[in-house]
Amino acid sequence: MNKQTTDAARLSRFSIEKIVKADSFGLVVALFVIIGFFSSLNPNYFSDRNFVNILTAASLTGLICVGESMLIIGGYLDLSAGSLAAFSGVAASLMMRAGVSAPVTILAVLAVGVLAGCASAFFITQLRINAFITTLAMQSILRGFAYIISNGEGVLITNQMFLKLGTFRFFGLRYLSLPIVFMLAVFLVFGIVMKKTRFGREVYVVGGNPAAARLAGISTKETAYKLFIIMAVLASVGGMILAARMNTGQPQACTGLEFDGITAAILGGVALSGGIGSIFSSFIGLFILQCFNNGLVMLNVQSFWQNVAKGSLLLVALSFDYLRSRKKLKS
Repeated sequence: MNKQTTDAARLSRFSIEKIVKADSFGLVVALFVIIGFFSSLNPNYFSDRNFVNILTAASLTGLICVGESMLIIGGYLDLSAGSLAAFSGVAASLMMRAGVSAPVTILAVLAVGVLAGCASAFFITQLRINAFITTLAMQSILRGFAYIISNGEGVLITNQMFLKLGTFRFFGLRYLSLPIVFMLAVFLVFGIVMKKTRFGREVYVVGGNPAAARLAGISTKETAYKLFIIMAVLASVGGMILAARMNTGQPQACTGLEFDGITAAILGGVALSGGIGSIFSSFIGLFILQCFNNGLVMLNVQSFWQNVAKGSLLLVALSFDYLRSRKKLKS
C-alpha cells in the first residue's frame, strides 16, 4: 500500500513537472490570469475595442521584440532600437517636408537604419566592444541626432501616402490595420526563419556556444551583422509607422521602447545567456506585457506607479530567466 502511494506520488509529480516545463502552457496561463484580473476590475477591459487598442499598442513593441529576441538568442543585445525608431520617424518627416516622395523617403530611412545596424555590429565584432556598451552609446548618438535635426520639436507630416502606413485598414476592419497586420506577419516570418532555416539554426548555435559555432564553420561576425541589420530595419520601419500614426515625427518618441522589447522577449522564455528561446513564445510574452500595461492604464494608475509596475515585471522576468539558467546548468 505504501509502495503504491509512493508510485502515485511520483507519477503525479512527474505529470505536474511536465506541465510546468511546457513554457508555452505557463505563458498562456499567465496571459489569461492577467486578462481575468483586469477584467474583474474594469468591465470594459474585456471588449473588442480594447483588444484592438492592445493590438495597436503591440504593433510597434512587437517589431522590437522580434529583433531583440533574435539578438538575445544569438548572444547579443541592442539598447539603441528606441532611439533609432525616433530618429527614423523624424528623418522621414523632415525629408517629406523638403518635398521628397514617400517611397524614396522610406528607402532612404531604411538605408540609414542599415548603416546604424552595421555600425553597431562593426564595433562589437571588429573592435570587440561589449554589445551593451556599444548599443548604449548608439542610443545616445541616435537620440541626439533626432533632437538636432528637428531642433527638439515635432515635425508635422502632410504626405497622405506616407500617412497610410499608420491608418490603412484591410477590408476597412479596425483589427486589420496595416501596423497590426505587419507586426503579425513579422512574427510569423521570423518565427519560421528561426525554426526552419539554416540561418535560424546558426543563430542558436552562435548564441549557445560561439566556440563550437566557429569550429563548425559558422561565421559569428556575419551572423552578428545580419542580426543587427534585421533589428535596425525593424526599428526604422516601426519608427516610421509610429510617425504615420501620430501624424508627426517626435524626437522624444519611443523612449524605453527597447526595454519593452527585451522584457517581452524574456517573458516569452528567451534566455539572456543566449541560445534559447522562440519567436512564437516571445509573441505570447509581448501580449502579457501589453495586456499588463493596458490594464494599468484602464485602472487610471498614475504614470510613475506604472513605471514601478513595469520595472517589477521585468525583475520577475529576469528571475524566471535566472531559474531557467540554473536548471539548465544542473541538467
